[in-house]
Amino acid sequence: MLTEASSVSRWGVLALLCVDAVLLATLELFYLPLRLDGLVLPKVGDAPLPLSVLVAVLTTPLLVTTAERLVSRRLAMVPLLFWLVSLLVLGAGGPGGDTVLMVDWRALLLLAGGAVPAAIALGGSLGRAAKEGAGTGR
Repeated sequence: MLTEASSVSRWGVLALLCVDAVLLATLELFYLPLRLDGLVLPKVGDAPLPLSVLVAVLTTPLLVTTAERLVSRRLAMVPLLFWLVSLLVLGAGGPGGDTVLMVDWRALLLLAGGAVPAAIALGGSLGRAAKEGAGTGR
């Protein structure tokens, strides 16, 4: 049985993970158009370099597994949903009415690179829960 203090701390951790997901989605979206054009990064033929996709691939499964471990397996999807909704809301109707999410391969790569690894981590978490439930005869 959970005490009231541990329940409050779990909701606090979940809220912190959701804020982290929104901040990560914002930064990944705003750094998506990064190019090797000599302004910020070295000049190498003006090629696009979507480093934020790599950040999304690494951080969204981490958010899901941390939520699973510290909060609950059933609530492990909440940070992923916050990441996805904030990415779509900011991308489609960005600040000042600008469209931040570009219509090219980098946008699709960011959506897939963030959502697919996190969904795989979430599926593994829920699969382990189902296996443990089946093993106990419930």
